[in-house]
Amino acid sequence: MIYVSSDLHGCPVAEFEALLQSAGFSDSDYLFILGDVIDRGEHGAELLLWLTRQPNVQLILGNHEAMALACSFLFDEVTQETLTYLTPERLSLVENWMFNGGDPTMQGLRSILKQDPELLAGIWDYLRDAPLYEDLSIDGKRFILVHAGLGNFRPDRPLENYTPEELLMERPAPDDRYFEDAAVIFGHTPTAYYGRQYRWRAVHTDTWTCIDTGAASGNKPMLLRLDDMAEFY
Repeated sequence: MIYVSSDLHGCPVAEFEALLQSAGFSDSDYLFILGDVIDRGEHGAELLLWLTRQPNVQLILGNHEAMALACSFLFDEVTQETLTYLTPERLSLVENWMFNGGDPTMQGLRSILKQDPELLAGIWDYLRDAPLYEDLSIDGKRFILVHAGLGNFRPDRPLENYTPEELLMERPAPDDRYFEDAAVIFGHTPTAYYGRQYRWRAVHTDTWTCIDTGAASGNKPMLLRLDDMAEFY
């Protein structure tokens, strides 16, 4: 079975594992997390460490992981040379990350750095290797998994031609349509954005599904099983 989740935003690892258990997730299943496991909540760094140890879980990069990666220089050893890296442009990147809830993640990553620098190096490598999307088929049905949707969408445009911003920062409108022969699954936009009736629930159209159920504001994340589109909360 193939599952997807998104926008965990620092929820406790044990809480997310309980959700997986409630859905019957096992070692023979596979999970894609559609980005933004970090920031806002307190446990983002722990979730990243957990991810690096899961052989059947794949992170698809989210905009919050991209912000953290852009600020990885903060964790370098401070020397006269590294001090020269603190340009106004880089300081602006740090300010943006902190403005978007990055402080708990930064503190958690600093704690990992103190305990074991190699563990932190492994997290950075994991994030650098994370894909921007996944294109897969289940029982003849095509699914495109991405953090935020497909900006400037055209049905004849190859997925590899989309820019990171178009995949990480898009907010599809309710009447936006994607492929006729594929379902696009994404997070990034809390489902309550589409109406109070969708608060904390998945939003489905005939061409896309949004599964960001608002963990950034204290709600629980969800799981979607692609094989039968079953939802778990």
